[in-house]
Amino acid sequence: MGHKVVIFTATFILFITGLLLGYVISQLVLGFLPLNLLTFLGTFSLIIIFAIVYYALFWDLRKQQSQSPSFPGVNSSSVGGVISNVPNSPPPKTLNPSLENKLVNLLAGDINAADRLVNKVKQEYPGMPENWYWERTIADLERDRR
Repeated sequence: MGHKVVIFTATFILFITGLLLGYVISQLVLGFLPLNLLTFLGTFSLIIIFAIVYYALFWDLRKQQSQSPSFPGVNSSSVGGVISNVPNSPPPKTLNPSLENKLVNLLAGDINAADRLVNKVKQEYPGMPENWYWERTIADLERDRR
């Protein structure tokens, strides 16, 4: 929720600042505002405010994307869609997020298809590392598309 408030507020400030900046520059170009120290500093400050808010907005978005899991809605306690309820079980093996993203991109964003294909490879080759299943699925998909 906090990120949405930051994004909304920054977007609103960008919009207002952009309107003001556009108005001031248009008035300067049309000659209705004289170019003096006051209008120069005002225009310069609007440009600085616009740049800072723009940078902060996209920095926050980039930070949010790097912290969020690549598969929203998938519980971190599940491996391959199966929830692990076994006590004293080892933590799920870590998966390289770039492999998840690459497979999902190859499947045009279809997360369910990615899970189905990986689970199929897991059934064919049990006991392999998690990254291997995703790499194998990507390689099979790329090979089949050629």
